[in-house]
Amino acid sequence: MKNNERRTKGLELLSKVNNKSEEEIMKMLSSISPVSDDLKNYIIDYSFGDIYSRSGLDLKSKEIAVVAAMTALGNCTPQLKIHIAGALNTGSSAEEIVEVILQMCAYAGFPRCINAMISLKEVFEELKITNQLSSESYDTNASGNERMKKGEIELNNLFPSQINILNDTLGKISPDLVKFIIEFGYGDIYSRNILSKKHRQIATIAALSAMGNASSQLIFHIKAGLNIGLTSDEINEIMLLMSVFAGFPAAINGIFALKNVLDNMS
Repeated sequence: MKNNERRTKGLELLSKVNNKSEEEIMKMLSSISPVSDDLKNYIIDYSFGDIYSRSGLDLKSKEIAVVAAMTALGNCTPQLKIHIAGALNTGSSAEEIVEVILQMCAYAGFPRCINAMISLKEVFEELKITNQLSSESYDTNASGNERMKKGEIELNNLFPSQINILNDTLGKISPDLVKFIIEFGYGDIYSRNILSKKHRQIATIAALSAMGNASSQLIFHIKAGLNIGLTSDEINEIMLLMSVFAGFPAAINGIFALKNVLDNMS
């Protein structure tokens, strides 16, 4: 696109995601201008004019990916709050956003999940949203066997041989870790029906790409995403989106992980 087309499209999408007029958007970005007017222009032209304007992934999915990535990175509270509101503006329910952040405790740890939940609470208070948690919240009475069975079902749905792979690679060193991955990661977290399987994998792929330190897990979740109906083009869009929110190295590594999976499938 020509520069003026990128600017026009970028402002249009910024307005849509933020539910603000273009004048309000320019005022919001004006605080950057005295230091770097170019940064303001790159935000509009590249982040939204080039990347958000692409049609390979819908806006709701993009904002779910961004909330997950920012939660996982853990160091961008003001921007996370903007994109929590953006996720609401692009079709996610309050409950779905809670679920995206909750899922990140398994991938980025509880401290980052707690901090993101505090940011989410502040956004909900500012917007006067009363979040009604699903009746299908954590069952404190479920036994370890029940949680394990649920986890095995969820993991098998994503990738049938993964339980054997976990046992082969980790079972002899730390069988308890295998147990906790299945019981907690999949029996407690993935078995919740508040977020679709597609959006769970989008969130996980975005978070692992952004963190950049878990290549084997990223490869597994790319495979799992393809198995539950994501396309390679949609996963490619997640990686391009990460160039904005985690930088080009994260996007490049993510594309290499996708290439690895596709090469081994052919």
